[in-house]
Amino acid sequence: MDRISILCSYLEPCKTFADVACDHGYCAEYMLKNNLCESAVIADISSKSLEKAKTLLSGYISSGRCRAVCCDGLKGIDGSVGCVMIAGIGGDEIIKILSDGFIPQSFVFQPMKNHSALRKFLVGRGCKLTADDVFTDGKNYYFLIKGVRHGNNESYTEACLKYGKDSLGNPVFRQYLQTEIDKKKGYLQREMSRESRCIIEDEIKYMQGVLSGENC
Repeated sequence: MDRISILCSYLEPCKTFADVACDHGYCAEYMLKNNLCESAVIADISSKSLEKAKTLLSGYISSGRCRAVCCDGLKGIDGSVGCVMIAGIGGDEIIKILSDGFIPQSFVFQPMKNHSALRKFLVGRGCKLTADDVFTDGKNYYFLIKGVRHGNNESYTEACLKYGKDSLGNPVFRQYLQTEIDKKKGYLQREMSRESRCIIEDEIKYMQGVLSGENC
């Protein structure tokens, strides 16, 4: 399956769905086409990207089921929206969007990097993560964080915060982590300072501990 299809498989019915940083608008199309939401909002800071989504969803826009907003993050989105999807941008960017706006009632986030920082941000604000996993489209690995605004009563180990609670038991995660270990071992073949070498060696040791279960 491709990345978008896998992302859509995590979406659930809601009254209003918001696809933020929507790019082509495929996730909003999935929700509307399958009647998983009454209405949808597509938003992107890039007017050029938003035009692509508006073209794809023109029928739903003309019927009043979809609204397009050119805005920065959540600034054009009503806080009462049922579910917000933000995918394909960095974890730090998602944190900024949430900090400048609001944490949605329910959400599905797929950060391209800095997933650990986003996870810590959400857990630190009491969000309950209902799916915190990793998947692959056969070429790349992606971390997915799904949850709701309130209800967290779980404890998180360092490894859970770093990689995701569900990831740790996922065979795809083991493949991902071994790939990261091999990559860092490759770095050690380069010229670098003793301090940098020690940092990478410690990272490798930690990841090997996660693989063995010692650091979980």
